[in-house]
Amino acid sequence: MKRINPFYAVGLAALIALPAVIAGVYPGGQRYYLHIVIQMLIWAQIYTGWSLMGRFGLTSLGHGAFTGIGAYVTVLLWNYTGLTPLVGIPVAVIIAVIAGLLIGYPCFLQRIKGHYFALMTLAMVEFVRLCIVGWRSVTGGSLGTQAQRYGDGISLYAVQFEPDRVLAYFIVLAAWLMTLAIWHRVDRSMDRLALEALGQDEEAAAAVGIDVTREKLKITAISAGLCAFGGAIFAQYQMYIGPETIAGLGVSLSIVFGAIAGGMGVLLGPTVGAVFTQFLSEGLRVAVQSSQTLSGLFGNRALALDMLIYGVLLVLFIIYMPKGILGTVQNWLRRVHHAEKTR
Repeated sequence: MKRINPFYAVGLAALIALPAVIAGVYPGGQRYYLHIVIQMLIWAQIYTGWSLMGRFGLTSLGHGAFTGIGAYVTVLLWNYTGLTPLVGIPVAVIIAVIAGLLIGYPCFLQRIKGHYFALMTLAMVEFVRLCIVGWRSVTGGSLGTQAQRYGDGISLYAVQFEPDRVLAYFIVLAAWLMTLAIWHRVDRSMDRLALEALGQDEEAAAAVGIDVTREKLKITAISAGLCAFGGAIFAQYQMYIGPETIAGLGVSLSIVFGAIAGGMGVLLGPTVGAVFTQFLSEGLRVAVQSSQTLSGLFGNRALALDMLIYGVLLVLFIIYMPKGILGTVQNWLRRVHHAEKTR
């Protein structure tokens, strides 16, 4: 029987106890701080889903389309047909997977990769965003839309849990843990070796019998499905969705930045990236609201400064920390450990 890593056991216990700790330390601000943690976990789940592709050189700038599909399909099915999200979320995931395969199959078949593949995914996310904005009679257009509340807003049938932040936390925690388990399963599979070979040299990999198109489609389907699932969870928690909050280029770039910043080649790297980006955006929001100088200088546009900062930091991370925060720390610890052993 395989033993559980003590580090993971302690970490899981800490996460389970976190709501109680927050309530004890911040009794008056429990809902606010728990909301921040929930946001971190939602985006950590989405970043981890993206990293399944990104770590193998499949740089997609279009995963905002998958999160948008997950959110909008789930909410619209509920609002217009009364279909419970218990069914609507799997439907949304399937539609996102189909969309990923439709964009991926011709690209992989024609050996489109690198920045050309990134541009193709960029076109996809813009297409989805324009569909959302243009179909305003149904989607609410650029103003977004809300899921119709069911009763008091806490319902298993409607998958609505926003008023109860503790319940929301454990649901989002379960979704994040499931995604980590999938990431770990892929990392321990033969598919990882095949995808790493493809990332190095597709022609050589194909020459030794690896089905290039099939392997890429498999990881694309998994990544698209996980991001759509995260988008649906986001919609059910926030009870509001809009093209700027869960779909579109801005969301896609935030996903890419978060995964790269944390370290997309490490299991908890995207989670570290989510914590980093949420602290950055929330810290900037608080700074702007509390500083009259920043508010007077930038006005409402100051709240969009996080995208500018993301861009600058992304360049710096790629140049100086290509393995991300967690990957760089792990490499440093390995070097220190190796130096101590060789003394």
